[in-house]
Amino acid sequence: MVVKQVETKVWVVDNVVDKKSSYPQILQAAALLRANEVVAFPTETVYGLGANAASTAAVKKIFQAKGRPSDNPLIVHIADHNQLEEIAADIPRVAYTLIEQFWPGPLTLILKKKGNVICDEVTAGLSTIAVRMPAHPVALALIQESSLPIAAPSANLSGRPSPTSAMHVLADLNGKIAGVVDGGETGIGVESTVLDCTTEIPTILRPGGVTKEQLEQVIGRVNVDAALLDEKQVPKSPGMKYAHYAPKSPLIIVDGEPFFLQQLVDKQRALGKQVGILTTEERRHVYKADVVLACGERANLSTVANRLYDTLRAFDDTDVEIIYSESFPADGIGAAIMNRLKKAAGHQIVREK
Repeated sequence: MVVKQVETKVWVVDNVVDKKSSYPQILQAAALLRANEVVAFPTETVYGLGANAASTAAVKKIFQAKGRPSDNPLIVHIADHNQLEEIAADIPRVAYTLIEQFWPGPLTLILKKKGNVICDEVTAGLSTIAVRMPAHPVALALIQESSLPIAAPSANLSGRPSPTSAMHVLADLNGKIAGVVDGGETGIGVESTVLDCTTEIPTILRPGGVTKEQLEQVIGRVNVDAALLDEKQVPKSPGMKYAHYAPKSPLIIVDGEPFFLQQLVDKQRALGKQVGILTTEERRHVYKADVVLACGERANLSTVANRLYDTLRAFDDTDVEIIYSESFPADGIGAAIMNRLKKAAGHQIVREK
């Protein structure tokens, strides 16, 4: 479907929003949301592409702008607990425990859907709903001012790396959406953790900003969806079956020592290929390639998460024809990093024997 070109407004807003009345940008963006237009805005994870979650017409504009499959549910963003009670039913005690500990924050809870407040396009016809309360003052101010539950996937073209700045949003969606609230760069850099609270033991469907270890410290045992451990399994979350986060050139993850990765690079360069390497600050001077980009510090994986999507997008501004990425430990925030890298690479991994 061809998306009609529109003028995309850009509003620059300070990260600290205390009085909405002093920020006409928030008022203008909220008015567009109430008019069933789509507006991108910053959260603590990535930029979201928001629309009125109660309006079929508004939500369809999200799918059209992104080119997103319609069987891929959206996360509903709220700004207060009253909104949760309006859209979710039979909320278990474990969910309230998690809310008290992690909201506002990068944790999405899968709960039973209540009534018909949220349109079916948001939930892809499922009986459950994904909800979170973002920990970003701009996002909260916008949701509060709109007085709406806001459906919001990441504000990028489907399949591309998620946006961590307004510049990323405009690179993908300028002319396709009504506006972008520019609140600067996001903090965490990878999306929220998605936790299914409708199962007997809560189950992680997508690793993200809240780690499995953090969850288990609060509620005890947490399961992980089998599809996260074995890509041959059918994921319980419909959206997890799709390719995501990919740069324009093929990406291959290398599970091995730097010398092994360098051998792979040398073979490709001998064939006349322009080769890129995604590494960290500690090893950026170890490698020789056409482009070597450092993505945070291996000693502090939160910095890798923060810079991952920006680094993947940075390769698009080069002439590389193939990208090799180091692998990372898959515990803590590393689980989210490796999940995103594997999706970006189409699960292409070369392992040193």
